[in-house]
Amino acid sequence: METGLKEEFLSKWQKYFGQAELPITFYYTDQENSTQKLKVPSGHQCVIGVLSRVRKGTALCLDEKTVGCGGGKRCLGFPFESGPDFKYFLSTGLPGRVEGERYKKSPELVEQVVKGWALFKAPARTIVFKRWDLLETADEPEVVIFFAKPNVLSALFTLANFDESEDRVYTPFGAGCSSIVQNPYLEKEKDSPRCVIGMFDISARPFVEKDVLTFAAPMKKFLAMVVNMDESFLITHSWEKVKKRI
Repeated sequence: METGLKEEFLSKWQKYFGQAELPITFYYTDQENSTQKLKVPSGHQCVIGVLSRVRKGTALCLDEKTVGCGGGKRCLGFPFESGPDFKYFLSTGLPGRVEGERYKKSPELVEQVVKGWALFKAPARTIVFKRWDLLETADEPEVVIFFAKPNVLSALFTLANFDESEDRVYTPFGAGCSSIVQNPYLEKEKDSPRCVIGMFDISARPFVEKDVLTFAAPMKKFLAMVVNMDESFLITHSWEKVKKRI
C-alpha cells in the first residue's frame, strides 16, 4: 500500500475525529510474512474476541486451523460444514441435543435464510489483520473495519453516502465476523460497493464494548471516503458540535 495514502488518512482522521479509535484492516495472502501467527486454540474461540488484540496494535495472521469457531471459519471463507442440526441451533433447538440460540423463530425460517447466503471461499491460505497505522508498503488491505461509537458511526454512515444517490450502507443478518469480513469482502468487486454496519450478533456482543458497533468499508469505497473528507460535512459547524463529544 502507498505510504502517502496511509499518512493521508491518519492526518485526516486526527483532524476530524481526534483520538477516536483507528480502524483495522484485513487481506488474504499465501505469502509468508512476519505477522504473528495465531496459535491453534484448545477449544471454542470467537474471532471477534481475537480481534481485540489487533485493535490494540498486534497484527495477526489466521488460517483454517487457528480460527476456533465454526461460524468464524465459514465467515472467513475457510472449509466448514454446518451440519444437519444448524437450523435448530440458530432457532428453537432440539431437546436433549442442541441448545437453540433463538435468533430465528423456526428451523424452516433458518433454512430459507441459509439459502440466501452467498458462497464464500477464502482466496488464499491465510488472512492477515492489521491496524491501519501498522500497515506497510507490502500490505494490500481489502477491507477497512471501524469499531465505532455512535457519534463516529454517524459520520462514517454519512460520509459513505456523500457522493451517492442511493444508500450505500446496509445491515445484513449474520454472525459478527460475517459483517466485518464476508459481507464487505463480497462487495469489494462491485462498481459501487456498499459498506456494512454490524456487530448485532448477540453471541459476539460480549467481545466488544457496550456502546460499539462496526462499520466495514471495502477498500474501493474507503478510498472515495478519504478523498471526500475535506469537502464533506466534516468541515461544517454541525460536525464541530458532534466532534466535541468524541
